Amino acid sequence: MSNKPVQEEGKSILPTWIKGPQDFIGGLALVALALFALWASRDLQGMHGFSFGAGTAPRMFSVLLLGLGAAIAAVGVLSEGAHLAKYHWRGPLFVTLAILSFALTIRPMGMIFAAMTSFLIAACGSAETRWTETVIVGACLTAFCSLLFPYALGLPLQLLPTFLIR
Repeated sequence: MSNKPVQEEGKSILPTWIKGPQDFIGGLALVALALFALWASRDLQGMHGFSFGAGTAPRMFSVLLLGLGAAIAAVGVLSEGAHLAKYHWRGPLFVTLAILSFALTIRPMGMIFAAMTSFLIAACGSAETRWTETVIVGACLTAFCSLLFPYALGLPLQLLPTFLIR
């Protein structure tokens, strides 16, 4: 057994008739999303003849997205384009974790803790994060949100954790 990778650098695993792999795969992803939206809106009323209802807009946009995705995939077949780019998971992973953290901590821990924690978690999504500046920006953003939502907008948000309020 050799340690040589199966796929050489710069080679594509896609067929040779696909000239723009990034456009082709992106177009297929849009087609798949449109087909899912059409399937998900199949039980909604409307869009049968001139009958408008709850399903009209989702189906219209799904058909438009389907056509757009097919056109983009066709561009990937017909013209030279970029090769598939490497996808970096770190940013989307930490942003998703930050959103989940905020959702789970806003009620029990309050706005101040939830906002600052989620900001710091989202900052972990980049290797270029400078932590001194991140903490300063996070503190300013948290202070702004703590003044904006409960006072300026009058929303009933709890600022401090529940165990400190009693």
